[in-house]
Amino acid sequence: MDRAGDIFDREIAMKLRIFAAAILFASIATLAQAQQQPPRQPPPRGPKPTVADVQKVVAIVSADKAKVQIYCDAGKIDAQMEQAAKAKDNKTLQELGKKLYELEQKLGPEYANLMNRLQQVDPNSKDGQQLAAAFEPLDKQCTQ
Repeated sequence: MDRAGDIFDREIAMKLRIFAAAILFASIATLAQAQQQPPRQPPPRGPKPTVADVQKVVAIVSADKAKVQIYCDAGKIDAQMEQAAKAKDNKTLQELGKKLYELEQKLGPEYANLMNRLQQVDPNSKDGQQLAAAFEPLDKQCTQ
């Protein structure tokens, strides 16, 4: 495989990890919400997100430098959560999940809603890959 193909494969893998992390974030946030709601109420859900939904949220977050920084900080917490999950450190994972949930709330209701709805999508599916790719403009701002 040539160098360009190898770089492309690594970028796709990174996007899939970020997308999977978003689903993990959303799961933790939903769990926290579910614990605060009466037991008989299901966590809030909505229709499966579309690429247009992701693009709208990316535009909202990208327009605010503070929100971009929060998004990038959330990505760093995601990396820490991956390490905690590998180490099976549930206490740290739970603490990081709370921090992540707080950051998601600062990104606005559109972002939190999107993260919740992303739980319905398999990150390895074609739809999941397209949705992950739609986050690319925002992800690129974290590497600048």
